[in-house]
Amino acid sequence: MTEPAMTEDLIAAHGLKPEEYAEILRILNRDPNFTELGIFSAMWNEHCSYKSSKKWLRTLPTEGPQVICGPGENAGVVDIGDGQAVVFKMESHNHPSYIEPYQGAATGVGGILRDVFTMGARPIAAMNSLSFGMPDHPKTRSVVSGVVAGVGGYGNCFGVPTIGGEVRFHPAYNGNCLVNAFAAGLADANAIFYSAASGVGMPVVYLGAKTGRDGVGGATMASAEFDETIEEKRPTVQVGDPFTEKRLMEACLELMQTGAVISIQDMGAAGLTCSAVEMGDKGGLGIRLDLDRVPQRETGMTPYEMMLSESQERMLMVLRPEKEAEARAVFDKWDLDFAIVGETIPEDRFLIEHQGRIVADLPLATLAGSAPEYDRPWVPTPAAEPLAPVPEIDPIDALKALISSPNYAHKAWVYEQYDQMVMADTVIAPGLGAGVVRVHGTSKALAFTSDVTPRYVRANPVEGGRQAVAEAYRNLTAVGATPLAATDNLNFGNPEKPEIMGQLVGAIQGIGEACKALDMPIVSGNVSLYNETDGEPILPTPTIGAVGLIEDLEHIIARPARAGHVLLLLGETTGHLGQSALLAEVFNREDGDAPHVDLEAERRHGAFIRANRDWIDACTDLSDGGLALAAFEMAETAEVGLVLEPGDTATYFGEDQGRYLIACSFDKAEALMVAAGRAGVPLTSVGRFTGDKLRLGTSEAPLAELSTLYRGAFAAALG
Repeated sequence: MTEPAMTEDLIAAHGLKPEEYAEILRILNRDPNFTELGIFSAMWNEHCSYKSSKKWLRTLPTEGPQVICGPGENAGVVDIGDGQAVVFKMESHNHPSYIEPYQGAATGVGGILRDVFTMGARPIAAMNSLSFGMPDHPKTRSVVSGVVAGVGGYGNCFGVPTIGGEVRFHPAYNGNCLVNAFAAGLADANAIFYSAASGVGMPVVYLGAKTGRDGVGGATMASAEFDETIEEKRPTVQVGDPFTEKRLMEACLELMQTGAVISIQDMGAAGLTCSAVEMGDKGGLGIRLDLDRVPQRETGMTPYEMMLSESQERMLMVLRPEKEAEARAVFDKWDLDFAIVGETIPEDRFLIEHQGRIVADLPLATLAGSAPEYDRPWVPTPAAEPLAPVPEIDPIDALKALISSPNYAHKAWVYEQYDQMVMADTVIAPGLGAGVVRVHGTSKALAFTSDVTPRYVRANPVEGGRQAVAEAYRNLTAVGATPLAATDNLNFGNPEKPEIMGQLVGAIQGIGEACKALDMPIVSGNVSLYNETDGEPILPTPTIGAVGLIEDLEHIIARPARAGHVLLLLGETTGHLGQSALLAEVFNREDGDAPHVDLEAERRHGAFIRANRDWIDACTDLSDGGLALAAFEMAETAEVGLVLEPGDTATYFGEDQGRYLIACSFDKAEALMVAAGRAGVPLTSVGRFTGDKLRLGTSEAPLAELSTLYRGAFAAALG
């Protein structure tokens, strides 16, 4: 093959800026060849190197007595007692999902599952956070259908329950949807597998499916904005096979029992390149690869294509050589490729051979560790203007507007396409604030949630970042779980624009403050930047995935409200309407400031719920839509009417933070009131469950009529 000339256009097409290419020349003291250029492009793009965010990610709290492994590995690991650990991470697959919705979403699920079982954990739960353009946008329906089918198709075939998530619509996502995939697994705390290579002359082994041309350049594509050439990027989207992934997981978990694995790494973004470089760098070793030994499913593949392919369902492992026959037998049994493709070497080199010649020779540690790290210029988001007056509105009319919007309508159309009960340990399925899965064979359970309110983040990144963590904390607390730790998926526009970089910096500051105050360290995560189309950015969307522990399922809060129950409100209500769901859905306004998050109050109120959970039958946190929407959802779930105390628009629909609704009997309510007085937390009675109507002050409607609207609106909006 004739090597292409290193032109400015070729360098730019690889996502490298002139000054970055100049640094490559300085490192090599020569021009790179085409394959080497591709390798640098893969390792130095935003998706793999975090070059715009590293400075700020270092400020996040990542440690705690419960943390076994924080950021830097395939997934985070947290101790849950009894010698067990939960392994989890959230990651984006945004650009591929907009270009090719089904495969983009499916391979996003596949990738995050591999991140979990690479660590030695069997996946037990999945979630997703999906952001789409407006339903009337010409692409939205096909993107929604494809993404939801892709998430369900892969997860269902693989055999992991999808137990939570969120779906939102906003014009800012018209040209760039967000697909954030979360997975969690269980492992023995003393049997976690890491990616750092060790030992010189150890075999480097390729595991799983064969390599094809799908996904070549995918990581670089994910680090660029969209423009009119979007359709040309379709070949960079990977193709997934969940049945192969299921076999790969079983083979890997079986292999790990043999003692053959020194280190193991998922082949995700940038495929063979990133996995080999990361393993070598973490172990302080070099790597030699012979591409003639790489299993291929297409003929005539070039070294460039093999090194940058993002074909799915593949792993790279450093093997104990005396265990080769035993390890190979495992993969033969599962009908998967097992090929020794290289070895660890003492020199600091990434040495790649093909057809008897060296096609790349690069300094490995420099390739991994010298990616540009930018302190990009940023400007704080200006303080929001004071909120203009909000007219009073009939509360039932306002509630109907909310529950008929696809943003707040019942999401059964989405999650009923996902298998929620596979593995038979699901305790709380999607549709409520947090999903819950039993720790198999024990009385323990794990709760999972995913949260962010992008409107808040755009108006006030610091408060929006705090709120995303606080809402996750409340959702876990509301089912009786003790929050353990979080994973972040930071979705933003172009960081080279100071106002966008300011959103990222502010959100990370707020996330860090909340995680520290609420003892929820960030143990894993992902940054997805350049989410723009034709210069128009998405809403800043720093999604927080969080995990909590219920030590005994006897103490779960999972009973529905019943007729005769009292409705109690924990927390202060001032009626904050800035950036509220009411403003957006009823008045078509997105103005005012985000609500303030009092982290000390969040902590106190959460502790009160958990300490008194045996007196609480049903509980939910208050977020979008405030008191009215939360109370309706409790009544609708319980299929019993509700009378709320009189209030104004701000009382019913304000989005003050740190609040929970509690349903319980009158006797339990009295006991809770006494406990609240002792704890110094505000707890008031705001209504009672009775009859078959929902009454907000003097306005009322049959609950059945509201329920029909609520349950049919999503499918109706999407046609």
